[in-house]
Amino acid sequence: MEVERVQAMASALMTAETIPADFIRPEQERPAITTYQGPAPDIPTIDLSLPDRESVVRAIAQACEEWGIFQVVNHGIPTELISRLQAAGKHFFDLPPEEKEAYAKPPGSQSIEGYGTRVSKEVNGKRMWNDHLFHKVWPPSTVNYRFWPTNPPNYREVNEEYTKYMREVADKLFLCLSLGLGLEETAVKEAIGGEELEYNLKINYYPPCPRPDLALGVAAHTDLSTLTILVPNDVPGLQVLKDGRWIDAKYIPNALIVHVGDQIEILSNGRYKAVLHRSTVNKEKARMSWPVFLEPPEEWVVGPLPQLLSPESPPKYKAKKFKDYMYCKLNKLPQ
Repeated sequence: MEVERVQAMASALMTAETIPADFIRPEQERPAITTYQGPAPDIPTIDLSLPDRESVVRAIAQACEEWGIFQVVNHGIPTELISRLQAAGKHFFDLPPEEKEAYAKPPGSQSIEGYGTRVSKEVNGKRMWNDHLFHKVWPPSTVNYRFWPTNPPNYREVNEEYTKYMREVADKLFLCLSLGLGLEETAVKEAIGGEELEYNLKINYYPPCPRPDLALGVAAHTDLSTLTILVPNDVPGLQVLKDGRWIDAKYIPNALIVHVGDQIEILSNGRYKAVLHRSTVNKEKARMSWPVFLEPPEEWVVGPLPQLLSPESPPKYKAKKFKDYMYCKLNKLPQ
């Protein structure tokens, strides 16, 4: 195996007192020091089934403006389907290493798809405590089943069914985002790719960590996406920066967590905020999450919506192709 997987390393360290130095965060990032311990507000929770659409639109717009993140309940995805999605993902990560490696991201590949571990270190030379599986789920023309596990046998069926429901939830959210900006119902979705919008599923696997006070599963970042819609397991770990403080996201069974990504912040000209978030790890249990990143096609140009611009509200962001935005962000170049 060319890459040392975090899961394998964590298994070998189960009784250790410490972790390798390249996983130890600088003091100003360590969760034990930086997590806010006082009374903190909860991330907004929104019931998508309420008959009063105006109140749902208002709640989502307010959450996007003040938080950049919210949880949705009664979203229409069956509880048992979420359970099957989680069971299929856990089954994959419980497989022997050689079975998982059959789906590894090819060496030198520019694609995000495949089983992997982030090898490139961050600017400060640190690594993150997680492995992942990444593959596209929509539209069909972009799907490469080479990276979809065949074990468990129901993996494809479950993920395709989940994607069907996920697209319905996404359409509801885009409609609410449009109305919240005072625009036509279809304005936001059309501005970020319409029916060409790509859905990328990632399974994050954060193994138990002997020193969760020193490590992070994922360092602080905003998502490149338009929206990220995520299902977690029951092991807490998501934190968001709110009013300068890192606060824990409360676990709500079967809720979806919705992150505003960079592209929605850009097209709303800053009205909706991309959320700065990170993931902590647990000493006893593996944390898992299933984010779906909704992204424009690479050649699609995203910029502030003209309807939102005026002499009093000039553009705050440049319009650019999504692939160029992605290149700058991943290589830490100015936008």
